Amino acid sequence: MRKYVVTLTKEERDALEALSSKGKHSSQVVLNALILLGCDEGEHQTQRSTNEELSRVLNISMRKIDRVKSRFVLEGLDEALTKKKPDRIYDKKTDGDFEARLIALSCSEPPEGHSRWSLRLLADKMVELEYVDTISHEAVRQVLKKTNSNRGEIRRG
Repeated sequence: MRKYVVTLTKEERDALEALSSKGKHSSQVVLNALILLGCDEGEHQTQRSTNEELSRVLNISMRKIDRVKSRFVLEGLDEALTKKKPDRIYDKKTDGDFEARLIALSCSEPPEGHSRWSLRLLADKMVELEYVDTISHEAVRQVLKKTNSNRGEIRRG
């Protein structure tokens, strides 16, 4: 039993064929258009491919085909072509005050026994000083990178 059946109108089919053959579109939009064209069971289709054939020819997973088909059936053509927005909303741990404290700390003398601040040392010290409950060294890196790029001084190494 098939869960989602794609039935395209003549206009939708023409639009997808034009989208997949010309113009400047992202590879994922073109790929999603090809999936919908291949799965079409409407009266205007010439040949329907099985999910297995599409997966093999387009070198994609069966799961991707199912996601595109379900988005088309449940949400419509435009939603099926574009990438799904994340459902989860993340709370931001850092604010301007936190960033200022982190920058001030990174400019201060490193702890005894260390020649300079590492990202992990900075993260640990920010938690120790109770500026934040937890923070990863990666979050520290992103704050410092943003600060450096705002000043135009990105340093590598």
